[in-house]
Amino acid sequence: MKDEQCVRFLQWALPQLRMRWPGFRKVRGQVCKRLDRRIRDLGLEGVEEYQTYLGGHADEWACLDPLCRISISRFYRDKAVFASLAQEVLPSLAPAVRERGDSALRIWSAGCGSGEEPYTLAVLWAIELQSRFPEMTLDIVATDADLRMIRRALDARYKFSSLKDLPESWRNLVFAREDDTFCIKPEYTREIKFLEQDIRQEQPGGHFDLVLCRNLAFTYYDDALQRQVLRRIVTAMHGGAALVLGVHEHLPEGAQELSIWLDKQRVYRKSSSTI
Repeated sequence: MKDEQCVRFLQWALPQLRMRWPGFRKVRGQVCKRLDRRIRDLGLEGVEEYQTYLGGHADEWACLDPLCRISISRFYRDKAVFASLAQEVLPSLAPAVRERGDSALRIWSAGCGSGEEPYTLAVLWAIELQSRFPEMTLDIVATDADLRMIRRALDARYKFSSLKDLPESWRNLVFAREDDTFCIKPEYTREIKFLEQDIRQEQPGGHFDLVLCRNLAFTYYDDALQRQVLRRIVTAMHGGAALVLGVHEHLPEGAQELSIWLDKQRVYRKSSSTI
């Protein structure tokens, strides 16, 4: 399939999936390859025939939707974000957790992919913050709509390319090497629960002190769906909780309960007076 054919198809199909083309412009290659395989599997001649096929097979849209998921992740992605979490955000949230009588700081990693983000949080806490808050633990819930990604996260084995942004001392401490893969040691996995969930439809139970929804809803979803997802996220946050977006993302209009905390890192905070 030629690139211009794929672009025309995505510009037509994405709005019908409540997604937005600009978010896919730079990463469309991943989607186009999957789309090519799907067309071949169906025995169709090309993308134009597939477009016609969608018109006569409504159930095919449910197959197209997961083909449009972008899975790009690695440990410690956007170093400045994790540095800010370690130096300012988590140390500010921990006392509030203690004041309300809890001993666990709850974190939701939404769109966790193959687990690099939640595992980075667990490692960061263990290495940099646990000694400052010895009585406190993390309770991390990591969700993704793709069951294959969840299974990869649970396997907790990664190629070096996923670890290249981690400080070398962390890599040596946290991972056991097996041939060409790096396996996370069990002590860094115990605080994380992985769930197959689509943020467009549901969220994990309870309230959270920190939510990370980076490079997902506010990049790929259309405006109306972004607002719906934001409402879901806000209702899952404690008063005073923090929300982290991707560094190039912005909140949609109507986010009155949230104010900017760290602008460059796209960290927002919910009003402490809001439950």
